[in-house]
Amino acid sequence: MIDPQPVPGFGVIDWTIVGLYFLVTMALGIFITSRQKDSRDYLLGGRRIPVLAASVSLVATSLSAVTFIGGPQDAYVGNLTYLSLNIGMILGIVIVATMFIPAYYARGVGTVYELVGQDRGGSAQAWTSGMFLLGRVFASGARLYVAAIPVSLLLFGDLSVSHMIASVIIVTIAAMFYSVGGGITAVIWTDVLQAVVLVSTAIIAMLILLWRIDLPLGEVFSFLSTATTSSGGSKLALVDTSTSLGNPYTIWSATIGFTLFAVAAFGTDQDLAQRLLTCRSGRSGAISAVLSQLISIPVVLLFLSLGLLLFIYYQHPELVAHPSGHVIDDSRKVFLQFIFTELPTGVRGLMIAGVLAAAMSSLDSALAAMGSSIVTDFYVPRRPGASDRSRLRVARVASFSCGILLAAFACICVAWQDMLQEGLIPFALGVMVYAYAGLLAVFVTVLWTRRGSSLSIPAALVSGFIVVGVLQWGPKIHESMPVVSLGWRMTAGFVVALLVCLMGSTSPRSSKA
Repeated sequence: MIDPQPVPGFGVIDWTIVGLYFLVTMALGIFITSRQKDSRDYLLGGRRIPVLAASVSLVATSLSAVTFIGGPQDAYVGNLTYLSLNIGMILGIVIVATMFIPAYYARGVGTVYELVGQDRGGSAQAWTSGMFLLGRVFASGARLYVAAIPVSLLLFGDLSVSHMIASVIIVTIAAMFYSVGGGITAVIWTDVLQAVVLVSTAIIAMLILLWRIDLPLGEVFSFLSTATTSSGGSKLALVDTSTSLGNPYTIWSATIGFTLFAVAAFGTDQDLAQRLLTCRSGRSGAISAVLSQLISIPVVLLFLSLGLLLFIYYQHPELVAHPSGHVIDDSRKVFLQFIFTELPTGVRGLMIAGVLAAAMSSLDSALAAMGSSIVTDFYVPRRPGASDRSRLRVARVASFSCGILLAAFACICVAWQDMLQEGLIPFALGVMVYAYAGLLAVFVTVLWTRRGSSLSIPAALVSGFIVVGVLQWGPKIHESMPVVSLGWRMTAGFVVALLVCLMGSTSPRSSKA
């Protein structure tokens, strides 16, 4: 039986605000569902989504609850070097906008994996789509796990395994309610709403923290410039120039590994690329891609800044007008504990609506993308004469089934993240690399060479997956293996997978199914 108020002070007004948020989100999803005409509306939004809406939806999905909770955690225990990843992300998004998106629109594909199928045959399309589905279970399952953290604290007051699993189920059911019925259009417009709530609540938290800390803004900067992390670095450091393969956010990893990561994420992951395929033209899709990255930079900085202020608030109570007296025993909870214990009634409810908005925006998009992939890459090639009604029905059933898979993997992540002892952001991004390494290698081969065969393409996908797994789990199995951060795992997995994929000598046109 769920205790309706395990968090002290979370009262009727707060619950009412959270409830109203859910009602508005559900109503929006139902309204959009009622306006759908066919499977094209469901899968591609009729290719009439405005550029700004697609961009904001992309931001909401790529940031998610991981940024809402993990961003403050990252800066609370570390510094601002996570921002340096934007070097690679911007480089990557420019590559996607100029080379990938035009190719997708020129071919008229419904999923990015159709392009592989057109050039290398149905088997290659199925393999790449299958790897995406596996990778999306990993990635969105990890995000769902992170999203369950605030729900578990809110409903049960702790992060025990049983309560985390129950919270995973609750969030999954809520997101499935509107995304399964409304498709990508419902996802995009509810994401826009959720992004507004997400950023607005973070700004409110920032203003309250600045008011509580008894220092002028200039002195806050001065104090942080002299404060250090546990490793001795400055709390305001933006760039890590070390050559350590284990440091997650070095300038070298950001420039190389995260450029590859960004190209894979926005160019080969249907979950993110699907938004870029809903615009009216390739040019619009390219603009929305670049715009989304420009929007995300100040949003990420906002959440990192919250972590720095929380560091002052909890670690240096002598600088706070009215110290909280609470001890942070788990850095994952630092922002949530501030929300639950330090904010006034009403504001607290709005903040929880914000974190739930972040949770829903990542899960709903995954369900829409996975349903789209299953229909376009598996069902239609085997049932080319299927009616539009059948395609729509299969898409909804597929999205529902994928929701169950994501929930199951999120439950596994409860133990996985505890074993790795990583921060929430490196953990969530790291599980995505398993699929990205091989997928990027295949797309590079297909787009720019005439190599890659029905044998080398699946071999490349599998080899990329294995290399990433060995580099992540090797140090846990044998301490002689070096710790390799996710940017370098991406680089190594991609290079090996690319070499394997290029071994296939079948001519593209002769391999078409």
